Amino acid sequence: MPTFKQFPLADTAEGLTEADILNWHVKPGDTVTVNQIVVEIETAKAAVELPIPWAGVVTELHVEPGQTVEVGTPILTIDVDPGGAAAPAAAPAAAALAAAPVEEEEMKPLVGYGSKAVVTQRRARKGAEPAPAAAVAAPPAPAPVAPAAPVAPVAPRGGYVPLAKPPVRKLAKDLGVDLHALTGTASGGVITREDVERAANGTPVVESVVDSGSRERRVPIKGVRKMTAAAMVQSAYTAPHVTEFLTIDVTPMMEFREKLKKSREFAGVKVTPLTFAAKAVCLAAKRTPDINAVWDEAAQEIVFKDYVHLGIAAATPRGLIVPKVRDADSMSLKELAQALTALTDVAREGKTSPADMANGTITITNVGVFGVDTGTPIINPGESAILCLGAIKDQPWVVDGEIKVRKVLQLSLSFDHRVVDGQQGSEFLADVGALLADPAMAMTY
Repeated sequence: MPTFKQFPLADTAEGLTEADILNWHVKPGDTVTVNQIVVEIETAKAAVELPIPWAGVVTELHVEPGQTVEVGTPILTIDVDPGGAAAPAAAPAAAALAAAPVEEEEMKPLVGYGSKAVVTQRRARKGAEPAPAAAVAAPPAPAPVAPAAPVAPVAPRGGYVPLAKPPVRKLAKDLGVDLHALTGTASGGVITREDVERAANGTPVVESVVDSGSRERRVPIKGVRKMTAAAMVQSAYTAPHVTEFLTIDVTPMMEFREKLKKSREFAGVKVTPLTFAAKAVCLAAKRTPDINAVWDEAAQEIVFKDYVHLGIAAATPRGLIVPKVRDADSMSLKELAQALTALTDVAREGKTSPADMANGTITITNVGVFGVDTGTPIINPGESAILCLGAIKDQPWVVDGEIKVRKVLQLSLSFDHRVVDGQQGSEFLADVGALLADPAMAMTY
């Protein structure tokens, strides 16, 4: 007998409420194995591939790529017993899934999270004859269930798939509203409950149509962009920001970099100004621990952290993300260089996991790679400071009373004035500047 299970969208990161379906790796009729990747989703933090905890045959995909789905919503149905006696009836059975009785079963965690899955089985037909003694262990005969349309995405019509969340689709089905006939009023043309209710009541919807010759385009705010915007607004309006600036001659640092590139120990290791800045931040944070602390509003406490989880702001095709180098303060310069290379490579591929972007203590953002001199960055929520690196440029500089062309870098530091006083912020920035201006200073720390 076919046994159908529904695979729900799970919470892949603490506090996740919804995610966008990016693309499916399976289709109805495909056979899958335990832990096989079946779908790629985009949360507010990262793109994540989800494995399925069962083996069987995919009978139905409930959502289309591009849709936003709430956590807990079934996104796929699988027959985990396709070789059962009633296997030929799999298709109509899947169609009747919504009308069949269900029982819940715990889904075993696969990628660090737990979730509920739904197992659907047929009850024995009322009044059925008892099974013979030799067949007591056989499954009960399935009850006849009239085929019913599942609560799932509306089938494409002429290549067009209406965009709507599963609860809205169910409402449209219950009210007899054809989603293909509606134009969504939410961002990106997503159909809302109000759109469906207006259609059911016969109330006309005022459509906003942009002709093909328009020089404007609209992009839905979702995923990383939505998360970044919310985080920046929260930080800007809760933490009193102070930004200080420092211009330094980093010629010695750049000369030291060239020496390292020629050394045997650093052969094949990519050492960049960001590598030196990361090391400098870790060393300077030990002398000014307030910079690595955080304000806990709920507990009315300042939390000092005896470790540095260093965030690196990275521009990716999905938007700005801030993956972390864990325990960066315990790493050598070479280890930091290797960790930064691995971190940025993964970020550019869009494979950074939500766990790798959580629980940072201080962040570095490098606008110098874009040729920009400096900036006034906003602190990441949960931290108290962010250091900005500008572009390293040849500029006139006074050296021993003479004007010479030197490699010059501008630094800026934004910090939370509730946690970090002006003196502490200035001392930290001065320490970072001294270490970058003369790497030999690290011997004194």
